[in-house]
Amino acid sequence: MPLVAGIDSSTQSTKILLCRAEDGTVVAEASAPHPDGTECHPKYWWQALETAGRDLLDRADAVGVAAQQHGMIVLDEADEVIRPAMLWNDVKSAPQARELVAELGGPAEWAARTGSVPTMSFTVTKLRWLAEREPEHARRVRRVLLPHDWLTWRLAGGHGKAEPATDRGDASGTGYFSPASGSWLPRYARTALGGPVALPRVADPAEIVGQTSWGATLSAGTGDNMGAALGLGLAQDDVVVSIGTSGTAYAVTSKPSADATGAVAGFADATGRFLPLVATVNAARVLTVTARMLGTTPEGLSDLALAATPGADGLTLLPYLDGERTPNRPSANGVLRGLTSSNATQENLARAAVEAVLCSLADAIDYVRACGISPSRVVLIGGAAKSPAIRAIAPGVFGLPVTVPEAGEYVALGAARQAAWALSGATAPPDWPARPATTHEAAPLPGVREQYAALRDDAAAWQLG
Repeated sequence: MPLVAGIDSSTQSTKILLCRAEDGTVVAEASAPHPDGTECHPKYWWQALETAGRDLLDRADAVGVAAQQHGMIVLDEADEVIRPAMLWNDVKSAPQARELVAELGGPAEWAARTGSVPTMSFTVTKLRWLAEREPEHARRVRRVLLPHDWLTWRLAGGHGKAEPATDRGDASGTGYFSPASGSWLPRYARTALGGPVALPRVADPAEIVGQTSWGATLSAGTGDNMGAALGLGLAQDDVVVSIGTSGTAYAVTSKPSADATGAVAGFADATGRFLPLVATVNAARVLTVTARMLGTTPEGLSDLALAATPGADGLTLLPYLDGERTPNRPSANGVLRGLTSSNATQENLARAAVEAVLCSLADAIDYVRACGISPSRVVLIGGAAKSPAIRAIAPGVFGLPVTVPEAGEYVALGAARQAAWALSGATAPPDWPARPATTHEAAPLPGVREQYAALRDDAAAWQLG
Protein backbone atom coordinates (compact mmCIF):
# COMPACT_ATOMS: atom_id res chain seq x y z
CA MET A 1 0.00 0.00 0.00
CA PRO A 2 1.45 3.45 -0.94
CA LEU A 3 2.68 5.67 1.89
CA VAL A 4 2.82 9.47 1.90
CA ALA A 5 4.76 11.83 4.14
CA GLY A 6 3.55 15.20 5.39
CA ILE A 7 6.09 17.69 6.73
CA ASP A 8 5.19 20.59 9.02
CA SER A 9 8.08 23.05 9.33
CA SER A 10 6.89 25.50 11.97
CA THR A 11 8.58 28.24 13.94
CA GLN A 12 9.45 25.76 16.68
CA SER A 13 10.13 22.41 14.99
CA THR A 14 9.88 20.04 12.05
CA LYS A 15 7.20 17.38 12.44
CA ILE A 16 6.75 14.51 9.97
CA LEU A 17 3.86 12.08 9.61
CA LEU A 18 4.04 8.95 7.47
CA CYS A 19 0.51 7.97 6.45
CA ARG A 20 -1.30 5.43 4.34
CA ALA A 21 -2.32 7.18 1.10
CA GLU A 22 -5.66 5.39 1.05
CA ASP A 23 -7.13 6.55 4.36
CA GLY A 24 -4.60 8.78 6.18
CA THR A 25 -3.80 6.29 8.93
CA VAL A 26 -0.57 7.43 10.60
CA VAL A 27 2.01 4.63 10.59
CA ALA A 28 5.03 6.59 11.88
CA GLU A 29 5.97 10.07 13.05
CA ALA A 30 9.02 12.03 14.19
CA SER A 31 10.09 15.55 15.06
CA ALA A 32 13.17 17.71 15.59
CA PRO A 33 13.47 21.22 17.12
CA HIS A 34 14.31 24.52 15.47
CA PRO A 35 16.24 27.42 17.01
CA ASP A 36 14.03 29.94 18.80
CA GLY A 37 13.67 33.53 17.62
CA THR A 38 12.23 35.78 14.94
CA GLU A 39 15.00 35.04 12.43
CA CYS A 40 16.41 31.66 11.42
CA HIS A 41 18.83 30.49 8.75
CA PRO A 42 16.99 27.94 6.57
CA LYS A 43 19.86 25.48 6.95
CA TYR A 44 18.58 24.72 10.46
CA TRP A 45 15.17 23.76 9.06
CA TRP A 46 16.90 21.46 6.60
CA GLN A 47 18.97 19.90 9.38
CA ALA A 48 15.81 19.33 11.44
CA LEU A 49 14.08 17.79 8.42
CA GLU A 50 16.99 15.42 7.87
CA THR A 51 17.02 14.46 11.56
CA ALA A 52 13.28 13.90 11.82
CA GLY A 53 13.10 12.19 8.44
CA ARG A 54 15.89 9.68 8.98
CA ASP A 55 14.62 6.12 8.35
CA LEU A 56 11.14 7.56 7.71
CA LEU A 57 11.03 9.78 4.62
CA ASP A 58 12.61 7.23 2.30
CA ARG A 59 9.60 4.98 2.93
CA ALA A 60 7.27 7.53 1.34
CA ASP A 61 5.98 7.32 -2.24
CA ALA A 62 5.01 11.01 -2.13
CA VAL A 63 5.92 13.97 0.07
CA GLY A 64 4.22 17.28 0.82
CA VAL A 65 5.61 20.22 2.79
CA ALA A 66 3.55 22.74 4.77
CA ALA A 67 5.43 25.48 6.59
CA GLN A 68 5.08 28.72 8.50
CA GLN A 69 3.71 31.51 6.33
CA HIS A 70 5.27 34.87 5.41
CA GLY A 71 8.94 34.02 6.09
CA MET A 72 11.35 35.83 3.76
CA ILE A 73 14.20 33.77 2.26
CA VAL A 74 16.41 35.81 -0.08
CA LEU A 75 18.79 34.08 -2.49
CA ASP A 76 21.65 35.47 -4.59
CA GLU A 77 22.69 34.71 -8.18
CA ALA A 78 24.11 31.34 -7.08
CA ASP A 79 20.87 30.51 -5.19
CA GLU A 80 22.72 30.81 -1.88
CA VAL A 81 20.91 32.18 1.17
CA ILE A 82 22.00 35.80 1.72
CA ARG A 83 20.90 36.23 5.34
CA PRO A 84 18.79 34.42 7.95
CA ALA A 85 15.11 34.25 7.06
CA MET A 86 12.89 36.89 8.67
CA LEU A 87 9.92 35.01 10.15
CA TRP A 88 6.23 35.84 10.46
CA ASN A 89 6.66 36.85 14.12
CA ASP A 90 9.35 39.44 13.34
CA VAL A 91 7.56 42.76 13.93
CA LYS A 92 10.34 45.20 13.06
CA SER A 93 8.94 45.91 9.58
CA ALA A 94 5.83 47.63 11.00
CA PRO A 95 6.96 51.11 9.81
CA GLN A 96 7.63 49.69 6.34
CA ALA A 97 4.16 48.14 6.28
CA ARG A 98 2.61 51.57 6.85
CA GLU A 99 4.85 53.10 4.18
CA LEU A 100 3.92 50.53 1.55
CA VAL A 101 0.19 50.73 2.22
CA ALA A 102 0.29 54.50 1.76
CA GLU A 103 2.66 54.36 -1.21
CA LEU A 104 0.64 51.90 -3.28
CA GLY A 105 -2.87 53.25 -3.12
CA GLY A 106 -4.03 52.80 0.48
CA PRO A 107 -5.84 49.98 2.30
CA ALA A 108 -8.75 49.61 -0.14
CA GLU A 109 -6.40 49.25 -3.11
CA TRP A 110 -4.26 46.66 -1.33
CA ALA A 111 -7.33 44.66 -0.30
CA ALA A 112 -8.73 44.74 -3.83
CA ARG A 113 -5.41 43.70 -5.40
CA THR A 114 -3.91 41.26 -2.88
CA GLY A 115 -6.90 40.29 -0.71
CA SER A 116 -5.18 41.74 2.36
CA VAL A 117 -3.84 44.94 3.85
CA PRO A 118 -0.28 43.92 4.79
CA THR A 119 0.97 44.15 8.34
CA MET A 120 4.50 43.55 9.60
CA SER A 121 4.05 39.77 9.20
CA PHE A 122 3.74 39.89 5.41
CA THR A 123 6.75 39.12 3.23
CA VAL A 124 6.39 42.30 1.19
CA THR A 125 7.01 44.47 4.27
CA LYS A 126 10.18 42.51 5.07
CA LEU A 127 11.47 43.17 1.54
CA ARG A 128 11.06 46.91 2.12
CA TRP A 129 12.77 46.62 5.52
CA LEU A 130 15.69 44.84 3.82
CA ALA A 131 15.96 47.55 1.16
CA GLU A 132 16.03 50.32 3.80
CA ARG A 133 18.05 48.70 6.58
CA GLU A 134 20.36 46.27 4.74
CA PRO A 135 20.79 47.76 1.26
CA GLU A 136 23.96 45.75 0.61
CA HIS A 137 21.95 42.55 1.05
CA ALA A 138 19.02 43.90 -0.95
CA ARG A 139 21.28 44.59 -3.94
CA ARG A 140 22.33 40.91 -4.00
CA VAL A 141 18.80 39.51 -4.06
CA ARG A 142 17.90 37.56 -7.17
CA ARG A 143 15.10 35.35 -5.86
CA VAL A 144 12.67 35.35 -2.92
CA LEU A 145 11.16 32.16 -1.52
CA LEU A 146 8.89 31.20 1.34
CA PRO A 147 9.89 28.49 3.84
CA HIS A 148 7.83 25.74 2.21
CA ASP A 149 9.06 26.74 -1.26
CA TRP A 150 12.68 26.46 -0.16
CA LEU A 151 12.25 23.10 1.58
CA THR A 152 10.36 21.59 -1.37
CA TRP A 153 13.03 22.90 -3.73
CA ARG A 154 15.79 21.37 -1.59
CA LEU A 155 13.95 18.02 -1.52
CA ALA A 156 13.86 18.18 -5.33
CA GLY A 157 17.64 18.63 -5.47
CA GLY A 158 17.99 22.40 -5.15
CA HIS A 159 20.81 24.18 -6.94
CA GLY A 160 20.71 23.52 -10.68
CA LYS A 161 18.47 20.46 -10.35
CA ALA A 162 15.03 21.99 -9.84
CA GLU A 163 13.13 25.22 -10.34
CA PRO A 164 11.38 26.53 -7.23
CA ALA A 165 7.60 26.30 -7.10
CA THR A 166 4.98 27.45 -4.63
CA ASP A 167 1.21 27.16 -4.27
CA ARG A 168 -1.49 29.81 -4.29
CA GLY A 169 -2.21 29.30 -0.57
CA ASP A 170 1.24 30.23 0.72
CA ALA A 171 1.75 32.80 -2.06
CA SER A 172 -1.37 34.63 -0.85
CA GLY A 173 0.46 35.57 2.36
CA THR A 174 3.25 37.47 0.64
CA GLY A 175 1.48 40.74 -0.18
CA TYR A 176 2.50 40.51 -3.84
CA PHE A 177 0.04 37.89 -5.08
CA SER A 178 -3.62 38.09 -6.15
CA PRO A 179 -5.69 35.22 -4.68
CA ALA A 180 -8.62 36.16 -6.92
CA SER A 181 -6.64 35.78 -10.16
CA GLY A 182 -4.07 33.26 -8.88
CA SER A 183 -1.14 35.28 -10.19
CA TRP A 184 1.86 37.23 -8.91
CA LEU A 185 1.86 41.03 -8.68
CA PRO A 186 5.55 41.56 -9.45
CA ARG A 187 5.27 45.35 -9.29
CA TYR A 188 4.48 45.12 -5.59
CA ALA A 189 7.56 42.99 -4.87
CA ARG A 190 9.74 45.16 -7.10
CA THR A 191 8.54 48.37 -5.44
CA ALA A 192 9.18 46.95 -1.98
CA LEU A 193 12.70 45.71 -2.73
CA GLY A 194 13.71 48.53 -5.07
CA GLY A 195 14.53 46.24 -8.00
CA PRO A 196 13.39 43.18 -9.95
CA VAL A 197 13.17 39.85 -8.18
CA ALA A 198 12.47 36.32 -9.43
CA LEU A 199 9.44 34.59 -7.89
CA PRO A 200 8.67 30.86 -7.88
CA ARG A 201 6.22 29.28 -10.30
CA VAL A 202 2.71 28.93 -8.82
CA ALA A 203 1.70 25.27 -9.08
CA ASP A 204 -1.84 23.92 -9.26
CA PRO A 205 -3.22 22.41 -6.02
CA ALA A 206 -2.70 18.73 -6.99
CA GLU A 207 0.32 19.26 -9.22
CA ILE A 208 3.52 17.20 -9.00
CA VAL A 209 6.40 19.70 -8.81
CA GLY A 210 9.38 17.37 -8.60
CA GLN A 211 10.91 14.19 -7.31
CA THR A 212 13.05 13.44 -4.29
CA SER A 213 16.45 11.77 -4.39
CA TRP A 214 14.82 8.41 -3.53
CA GLY A 215 12.19 8.77 -6.26
CA ALA A 216 9.16 10.00 -4.30
CA THR A 217 6.68 12.40 -5.85
CA LEU A 218 6.71 15.97 -4.50
CA SER A 219 3.44 17.84 -4.23
CA ALA A 220 3.22 21.63 -4.40
CA GLY A 221 3.14 22.11 -0.64
CA THR A 222 1.42 25.03 1.09
CA GLY A 223 1.34 27.30 4.14
CA ASP A 224 0.69 25.98 7.62
CA ASN A 225 -2.85 27.32 8.00
CA MET A 226 -3.82 25.95 4.59
CA GLY A 227 -2.27 22.62 5.55
CA ALA A 228 -4.28 22.48 8.77
CA ALA A 229 -7.51 23.26 6.90
CA LEU A 230 -6.80 20.39 4.49
CA GLY A 231 -5.86 18.05 7.33
CA LEU A 232 -9.05 18.83 9.23
CA GLY A 233 -11.30 18.42 6.18
CA LEU A 234 -13.28 21.56 7.02
CA ALA A 235 -17.01 21.73 6.31
CA GLN A 236 -18.67 24.83 4.85
CA ASP A 237 -19.92 26.27 8.16
CA ASP A 238 -16.88 25.45 10.29
CA VAL A 239 -14.60 28.10 11.75
CA VAL A 240 -11.24 26.88 12.96
CA VAL A 241 -9.65 28.53 15.97
CA SER A 242 -6.04 27.58 16.59
CA ILE A 243 -4.34 28.51 19.86
CA GLY A 244 -0.65 27.85 19.39
CA THR A 245 2.40 30.06 18.96
CA SER A 246 0.03 32.41 17.18
CA GLY A 247 -3.74 32.54 17.35
CA THR A 248 -5.84 32.16 14.22
CA ALA A 249 -9.46 31.99 13.17
CA TYR A 250 -10.31 30.97 9.61
CA ALA A 251 -12.83 29.27 7.35
CA VAL A 252 -12.90 27.80 3.83
CA THR A 253 -15.06 29.68 1.31
CA SER A 254 -15.78 29.62 -2.41
CA LYS A 255 -15.34 33.38 -2.87
CA PRO A 256 -12.31 35.61 -2.31
CA SER A 257 -12.46 38.23 0.43
CA ALA A 258 -11.05 41.75 0.43
CA ASP A 259 -11.25 43.44 3.84
CA ALA A 260 -10.08 47.03 3.58
CA THR A 261 -9.91 47.33 7.39
CA GLY A 262 -6.97 44.92 7.33
CA ALA A 263 -8.38 42.67 10.04
CA VAL A 264 -9.00 39.73 7.69
CA ALA A 265 -6.26 38.35 5.48
CA GLY A 266 -7.87 37.21 2.24
CA PHE A 267 -5.77 34.10 1.70
CA ALA A 268 -6.26 31.29 -0.78
CA ASP A 269 -6.45 27.71 0.47
CA ALA A 270 -4.68 24.57 -0.76
CA THR A 271 -7.58 23.22 -2.87
CA GLY A 272 -8.51 26.06 -5.21
CA ARG A 273 -10.84 27.83 -2.79
CA PHE A 274 -10.21 30.67 -0.33
CA LEU A 275 -9.28 30.97 3.34
CA PRO A 276 -10.22 34.27 5.03
CA LEU A 277 -8.07 34.33 8.15
CA VAL A 278 -7.54 36.50 11.20
CA ALA A 279 -4.28 36.12 13.10
CA THR A 280 -3.12 37.26 16.52
CA VAL A 281 0.47 37.36 17.70
CA ASN A 282 -0.45 36.54 21.29
CA ALA A 283 -2.02 33.17 22.04
CA ALA A 284 -0.74 30.18 24.01
CA ARG A 285 2.32 32.09 25.19
CA VAL A 286 0.05 34.36 27.24
CA LEU A 287 -1.00 31.29 29.23
CA THR A 288 2.58 30.08 29.56
CA VAL A 289 3.81 33.46 30.79
CA THR A 290 0.94 33.80 33.26
CA ALA A 291 1.63 30.30 34.62
CA ARG A 292 5.26 31.29 35.10
CA MET A 293 4.25 34.46 36.96
CA LEU A 294 2.09 32.35 39.26
CA GLY A 295 4.82 29.79 39.83
CA THR A 296 2.78 26.97 38.30
CA THR A 297 2.49 24.84 35.18
CA PRO A 298 0.01 25.22 32.30
CA GLU A 299 -1.97 22.40 33.94
CA GLY A 300 -1.92 24.27 37.23
CA LEU A 301 -3.06 27.44 35.49
CA SER A 302 -6.04 25.58 34.08
CA ASP A 303 -7.05 24.33 37.53
CA LEU A 304 -6.75 27.83 38.97
CA ALA A 305 -8.81 29.38 36.16
CA LEU A 306 -11.62 26.87 36.62
CA ALA A 307 -11.73 27.69 40.33
CA ALA A 308 -12.52 31.36 39.61
CA THR A 309 -15.87 32.85 38.60
CA PRO A 310 -16.57 34.20 35.08
CA GLY A 311 -15.17 37.69 34.67
CA ALA A 312 -12.44 36.99 37.24
CA ASP A 313 -14.20 39.22 39.79
CA GLY A 314 -13.58 42.29 37.61
CA LEU A 315 -9.95 41.55 36.70
CA THR A 316 -9.29 41.96 32.96
CA LEU A 317 -6.15 41.30 30.97
CA LEU A 318 -5.32 42.80 27.58
CA PRO A 319 -3.04 40.06 26.20
CA TYR A 320 -0.89 42.07 23.79
CA LEU A 321 2.37 41.01 25.46
CA ASP A 322 4.45 41.04 22.28
CA GLY A 323 2.69 43.72 20.26
CA GLU A 324 -0.33 42.65 18.26
CA ARG A 325 -1.33 42.03 14.66
CA THR A 326 -5.13 42.03 15.09
CA PRO A 327 -5.87 44.72 16.00
CA ASN A 328 -2.78 46.15 14.32
CA ARG A 329 -0.84 47.46 17.35
CA PRO A 330 2.77 46.34 16.90
CA SER A 331 4.03 48.55 19.74
CA ALA A 332 1.33 47.59 22.26
CA ASN A 333 1.90 45.66 25.46
CA GLY A 334 -0.14 43.82 28.06
CA VAL A 335 -2.45 45.66 30.45
CA LEU A 336 -4.09 44.40 33.66
CA ARG A 337 -7.15 46.41 34.75
CA GLY A 338 -9.41 46.24 37.76
CA LEU A 339 -6.92 44.93 40.31
CA THR A 340 -8.09 45.36 43.91
CA SER A 341 -7.06 43.95 47.25
CA SER A 342 -10.07 41.63 47.21
CA ASN A 343 -9.70 40.17 43.69
CA ALA A 344 -5.89 39.85 43.69
CA THR A 345 -5.84 36.06 43.74
CA GLN A 346 -4.02 33.46 41.70
CA GLU A 347 -7.35 32.06 40.56
CA ASN A 348 -8.55 35.39 39.17
CA LEU A 349 -5.31 36.15 37.37
CA ALA A 350 -5.38 32.69 35.79
CA ARG A 351 -9.00 33.17 34.76
CA ALA A 352 -8.27 36.64 33.35
CA ALA A 353 -5.48 35.19 31.19
CA VAL A 354 -7.68 32.42 29.78
CA GLU A 355 -10.57 34.79 29.12
CA ALA A 356 -8.24 37.33 27.49
CA VAL A 357 -6.92 34.82 24.95
CA LEU A 358 -10.43 33.56 24.20
CA CYS A 359 -11.94 37.05 23.92
CA SER A 360 -9.18 38.07 21.52
CA LEU A 361 -10.03 35.06 19.36
CA ALA A 362 -13.78 35.68 19.70
CA ASP A 363 -13.09 39.08 18.12
CA ALA A 364 -11.27 37.20 15.35
CA ILE A 365 -14.33 34.99 14.77
CA ASP A 366 -16.48 38.11 14.45
CA TYR A 367 -14.15 39.45 11.74
CA VAL A 368 -14.47 36.14 9.84
CA ARG A 369 -18.28 36.34 10.15
CA ALA A 370 -18.14 39.70 8.38
CA CYS A 371 -16.81 37.88 5.29
CA GLY A 372 -20.17 36.14 4.90
CA ILE A 373 -19.42 33.11 7.09
CA SER A 374 -22.22 31.79 9.31
CA PRO A 375 -20.43 29.41 11.66
CA SER A 376 -22.39 26.59 13.25
CA ARG A 377 -19.45 25.48 15.38
CA VAL A 378 -15.82 26.20 16.21
CA VAL A 379 -13.17 23.56 15.57
CA LEU A 380 -10.53 24.16 18.23
CA ILE A 381 -6.93 23.06 17.61
CA GLY A 382 -3.41 23.99 18.74
CA GLY A 383 -1.42 23.20 21.84
CA ALA A 384 -3.69 25.15 24.19
CA ALA A 385 -6.73 23.17 23.03
CA LYS A 386 -5.55 20.47 25.46
CA SER A 387 -6.29 22.77 28.41
CA PRO A 388 -9.45 21.80 30.35
CA ALA A 389 -10.02 25.49 31.16
CA ILE A 390 -9.84 26.49 27.49
CA ARG A 391 -12.27 23.71 26.53
CA ALA A 392 -14.71 24.58 29.31
CA ILE A 393 -14.68 28.36 28.93
CA ALA A 394 -14.40 28.69 25.13
CA PRO A 395 -18.03 27.82 24.25
CA GLY A 396 -19.35 30.48 26.63
CA VAL A 397 -16.99 33.15 25.24
CA PHE A 398 -17.46 32.18 21.57
CA GLY A 399 -21.22 31.64 21.86
CA LEU A 400 -20.90 28.48 19.75
CA PRO A 401 -20.38 24.75 20.30
CA VAL A 402 -16.68 23.89 20.31
CA THR A 403 -15.42 20.67 18.75
CA VAL A 404 -11.94 19.56 19.76
CA PRO A 405 -10.43 16.90 17.47
CA GLU A 406 -8.08 14.42 19.06
CA ALA A 407 -4.59 15.83 19.50
CA GLY A 408 -2.69 15.54 16.26
CA GLU A 409 -0.35 17.21 13.82
CA TYR A 410 -2.99 18.58 11.46
CA VAL A 411 -0.61 20.75 9.42
CA ALA A 412 1.54 17.70 8.66
CA LEU A 413 -1.60 15.63 8.06
CA GLY A 414 -2.80 18.18 5.51
CA ALA A 415 0.58 18.11 3.78
CA ALA A 416 0.35 14.31 3.63
CA ARG A 417 -3.19 14.50 2.23
CA GLN A 418 -1.98 16.86 -0.48
CA ALA A 419 0.84 14.44 -1.30
CA ALA A 420 -1.69 11.60 -1.60
CA TRP A 421 -3.81 13.79 -3.87
CA ALA A 422 -0.86 14.49 -6.18
CA LEU A 423 0.10 10.82 -6.18
CA SER A 424 -3.42 9.72 -7.13
CA GLY A 425 -3.92 12.14 -10.01
CA ALA A 426 -7.56 12.57 -8.87
CA THR A 427 -9.61 15.73 -9.28
CA ALA A 428 -10.20 16.12 -5.52
CA PRO A 429 -8.28 15.34 -2.33
CA PRO A 430 -8.70 11.79 -0.97
CA ASP A 431 -11.68 11.38 1.35
CA TRP A 432 -9.87 10.57 4.58
CA PRO A 433 -12.11 9.92 7.60
CA ALA A 434 -12.42 12.62 10.26
CA ARG A 435 -10.40 12.15 13.43
CA PRO A 436 -12.26 11.42 16.71
CA ALA A 437 -13.39 14.57 18.49
CA THR A 438 -15.23 15.80 21.57
CA THR A 439 -17.83 18.56 21.55
CA HIS A 440 -18.20 21.11 24.36
CA GLU A 441 -21.18 23.40 24.91
CA ALA A 442 -21.94 26.05 27.52
CA ALA A 443 -24.27 28.99 28.03
CA PRO A 444 -22.91 32.40 27.01
CA LEU A 445 -20.95 34.18 29.74
CA PRO A 446 -22.66 37.54 30.28
CA GLY A 447 -20.38 40.53 30.63
CA VAL A 448 -17.08 38.79 29.92
CA ARG A 449 -16.63 40.00 26.35
CA GLU A 450 -18.02 43.42 27.21
CA GLN A 451 -15.51 43.77 30.05
CA TYR A 452 -12.68 42.79 27.71
CA ALA A 453 -13.89 45.06 24.88
CA ALA A 454 -13.97 48.09 27.17
CA LEU A 455 -10.29 47.61 28.04
CA ARG A 456 -9.34 46.85 24.42
CA ASP A 457 -11.03 50.02 23.15
CA ASP A 458 -9.75 52.24 25.95
CA ALA A 459 -6.21 51.00 25.39
CA ALA A 460 -6.44 51.99 21.71
CA ALA A 461 -6.53 55.62 22.77
CA TRP A 462 -3.29 55.52 24.77
CA GLN A 463 -1.26 52.68 23.27
CA LEU A 464 0.31 53.93 20.08
CA GLY A 465 1.37 51.54 17.32
